[in-house]
Amino acid sequence: MQLKTTILVLAISAALALSAADARAESGPAQPLWEIGAFGFATSQQAYPGSDQQVQRTLALPYLVYRGRYFRADGETAGLRAVKTPRFELDIGVAGSFGSNSDEIKARRGMSDLGTLVEFGPRVKWNLGESAGGGRWRLELPLRGVFDLSDSGAHRGMAFEPELSFQRRGTGGWFYATSVSAIVADQRLAATFYDVQPQFALPDRPAYQARSGLVAWRLSATVSRSLSKDWRLFGFARLDSVAGAANEESPLVQRSNGATVGLGLSYTWLRSSERAAD
Repeated sequence: MQLKTTILVLAISAALALSAADARAESGPAQPLWEIGAFGFATSQQAYPGSDQQVQRTLALPYLVYRGRYFRADGETAGLRAVKTPRFELDIGVAGSFGSNSDEIKARRGMSDLGTLVEFGPRVKWNLGESAGGGRWRLELPLRGVFDLSDSGAHRGMAFEPELSFQRRGTGGWFYATSVSAIVADQRLAATFYDVQPQFALPDRPAYQARSGLVAWRLSATVSRSLSKDWRLFGFARLDSVAGAANEESPLVQRSNGATVGLGLSYTWLRSSERAAD
């Protein structure tokens, strides 16, 4: 992998892991303007929605968080935050997933590898208000371009993932969040996961042309806990279902449901005395 691609992988992975640790757990004007630290986590990820195999990965990386009024780099935003009101916010969101080699995934034997994918693009966040028992409801509407970091950032398509989430801070330093979402992809992105070109067809894997539309339904949960001023423990879990999806009939779909789980620890080494404006 080229050096510039490796650097991008590290930077984006840091943002994603911090999102898993949930920077929202400490949201508010009292947050430092910037923080420097490190994190590590291990995850077992479904290779792709519909796969019957898991991909195991571990990471240990430094991170930088910056919470400017307009430019931000934290667990939720990567770049410009253009609009913020008490109810609405428009920013640049980021997400991603680890890749896998075709020799790791039996259903894709002999086919091209699935690269490490990163997604970023505009996102509207709508704060729906507080719940009666505490906690906050929020609707997110992200539209993201998907790029393959294992292939010099090649464009793999577009994704739209409307998400309804609920977040709550508990006692003893605990923070909980859960969400339900639907992943919708254009034809190019769907082909990345579900196309079987004629040259890769086998008796048990006929040729297939993917269609745009629903990729999967997703149910996610995150939990984190402050162990001290500088240490935070976090865990995350995700269930994907391709039931009723546009490419449910692809020969690469081996099962309807699959899970991703992970556990990690983050440490803040330095933080600014200056506080973020919001």
